[in-house]
Amino acid sequence: MLDKNKIKEILSQRFSNDLHKKLSEIPLPCELKDTYKAANRIKTAIQNNELIAVVGDYDVDGVVSTAIMAEFFTDISADFIIRIPNRFKDGYGLNADIISELENVSLIITVDNGISANDAAEICLQKSIDLIITDHHMPPPVLPKAYAIINPKQPECTFPNIEICGAQVAWYLVGALKEVCNLKNYDMGKFLDLLALAIIADMMELRDLNRILVRLGITKLNSSKRACFEAIKDYYAKDKFEFDDISFLIAPLINSAGRMDDATISYKFLRSKSVDEAKDCLDMITRFNNSRKEEEKALFESSIKDVSDNDEIIITWGNEWHEGVIGIVASRLAKRYKKPAIVFSIDGCRAKGSARSVGKFDILALIASQENLLCGFGGHKGAAGLVIETSKLEEFKHAVNNSCFLQDLYDFSSNDEILGEIDHNAIDYELLEILEYFEPYGQKNPRPLFELKNARVKNLKFIGKEESHLKLILQKDNKSYEAIFFNYDHAPKVGDNIDMLLSVAKNSFRGLITPQLLVKEIYNLD
Repeated sequence: MLDKNKIKEILSQRFSNDLHKKLSEIPLPCELKDTYKAANRIKTAIQNNELIAVVGDYDVDGVVSTAIMAEFFTDISADFIIRIPNRFKDGYGLNADIISELENVSLIITVDNGISANDAAEICLQKSIDLIITDHHMPPPVLPKAYAIINPKQPECTFPNIEICGAQVAWYLVGALKEVCNLKNYDMGKFLDLLALAIIADMMELRDLNRILVRLGITKLNSSKRACFEAIKDYYAKDKFEFDDISFLIAPLINSAGRMDDATISYKFLRSKSVDEAKDCLDMITRFNNSRKEEEKALFESSIKDVSDNDEIIITWGNEWHEGVIGIVASRLAKRYKKPAIVFSIDGCRAKGSARSVGKFDILALIASQENLLCGFGGHKGAAGLVIETSKLEEFKHAVNNSCFLQDLYDFSSNDEILGEIDHNAIDYELLEILEYFEPYGQKNPRPLFELKNARVKNLKFIGKEESHLKLILQKDNKSYEAIFFNYDHAPKVGDNIDMLLSVAKNSFRGLITPQLLVKEIYNLD
C-alpha cells in the first residue's frame, strides 16, 4: 500500500541517473560537433552582409527552431530570409525546388531537418552555397556533403547520450554564435519558453537536460511578454499555463497550421510583434485546429476497423487519408490499444506513413529493420515517418509483425508508470504538491498511475456533448472523491464496489484546489 513518502521515493528514483540537474551543469555548445565551425561561417556571413536562408520544418519543433534563429538574426540585424516547406506542396526538408527559390543566397542553414538531404547538399555544392545542417534525427550511413553538420547523433559527436529536439540544436548554435560574435550580454534564457514548447511537442525524454529546460521554460512561459502567448491566454481565459497546457493546448494549435495548410502562419504567430497581430493569426490557427479535429475523428473511426487483436504492431492505411493528421491518428491508436501504431496515406503507387511508439520501444529501429521494403524513413525512437510503395504494404505489415524486434516490445512498453495500490488517505493536497514537483510528465517520466480498490460508486453522471465521459462520486471509509472517466468503455452502476487504475490531478474551482481522480480503467465490472 503506497503512502505519500513511498510515492515520493519511487518518483525520485526516476532521476537518480540524471547527469545534469542544474542549468549550470548542462552540456556546452562545444560538445556538439561542428558547432563552432558553423558559428564562425555565420559570423563571416553577417560581417560581409551575405544573405542567409533558414530552412525549417512544418511541425512545432521545426517552427520553433526557425523562430529561434530568426529572433537571433533580427536581434543582431543580420540579412536573412526564412523558408518553411509546405507539407503538401514541398514535402519534407530541403530540396532542389526550394534551393532554386532562394536567390542571392550564399549560406543555407537547415533547422530540424537536413540530415538526409544528400541530393540537396550536392546542389548546394554545385551552386557554391555553403550548407549548415542542424538536425536531431537519425543520420543515414552516408552523411550529406555539407559545410557543417550539427547533430548529436552523428559519429564523433561528444554530446551526451540524451535525446534533444531540433530547437535545442538551434539554441546551441545560437549559444556558439553568442560566443564567437562576442555578445556577452545576449540573453539565451529568453528562448526557454519556446524550447519548452518544442521539447514537449516533439516527445523528447523528460529527464536530465530536457527536464531542466522544460521546468525553467514553463516559468518563462508564464512571465513571457511574447504576443502569441498573451493572445492564447486571452482567447482561452487562462491566468496561468500548466505543463499540460503545452501538450494539449499550445502545441496542437501551433501544429495545426502545418497539418492543414501552411506552417508559415504558425511561424508568424510566434513572431507576432503585437497582441492584435497575434490574435489575427490565432483566429486562422484555431480554424485550422477545428478542421484538424474533424478530420482526425473521421480518420480514427476509419482506421480502427483494421485493428486486429493478433497484431503486435497496428498498421492501417487508406486512400488519400489526410497526411496532416495521420500522425495524430497513430498516436491515438497507440494510446488506445497500448501498441505501437503506423498509419499510411496512399497516394497512387506510394504511401506515406507516420509511426508512434509506446513506452520505451524504439519504433525507428523496428522500421529500419525493414529498410529493404521502404523508399525512405527517418525520425527517432518515439516517432518516425516512412514512405513505401503501395504494393508492398501487406508485405511490410506481415514482416513488421513477425520481426525479431518484437521480443523487446513487452519489456520496453511495460506500464512502469503503475506505482501500485494507493492508500486512499494519501489522496490530498499534499499529494498534489508531490506530484507537481516531479512534473513535467511524458517520455521517460510517465504520469504516475495508481490502483484504488473497493471504492463504492455513490453517484454517477454522463457528461460531455455526446455524453461520452463519466463523472463519478466515489466513497471509501466515509471519504468521498470526485472522479472523471474520459471516453469510458464500460459504466458502473450506483452502489457498485469497483477497482480502478487512475491518476491524480489538480481540480481548481472558484479558487479552491482539490484532488480529482482521472480514471484510466475499471477492473471488476461484469
